[in-house]
Amino acid sequence: MNPQPLSPPIAHISGAKIFVRGIVIDAEIGVYDHEHHRSQPLVLEVELELAASGFERLADTINYENIAIWAREVAAQGHVKLVETFAEQVALACLRDPRVLSARVRVEKPEALAPAVAGVEVTMQRG
Repeated sequence: MNPQPLSPPIAHISGAKIFVRGIVIDAEIGVYDHEHHRSQPLVLEVELELAASGFERLADTINYENIAIWAREVAAQGHVKLVETFAEQVALACLRDPRVLSARVRVEKPEALAPAVAGVEVTMQRG
């Protein structure tokens, strides 16, 4: 008796990740007096984990432009003292979309310790 050949396993999408890097935003951020009432550049990297889907249409995924829009909306809300707070607020803004399972946001503040240090960064993960 000849055994039947094994069928290859059916591949299923278990999820997807979206990366958007180099989002430059001017934000009022910092704890020091000289940082109040002025904008500083921030550079963001956002990684979103999405639930599995067919990913055939833009409506099946996250429009990359929306990620930058959400980050700019956070900056438009006014002064934020900590980079950590800013990163968390951007992550929470991304998580408002029900397709997003988790959000990792890296925020670089290049002028934080200038000119002595090239910059500082914080990474926040929510989800």
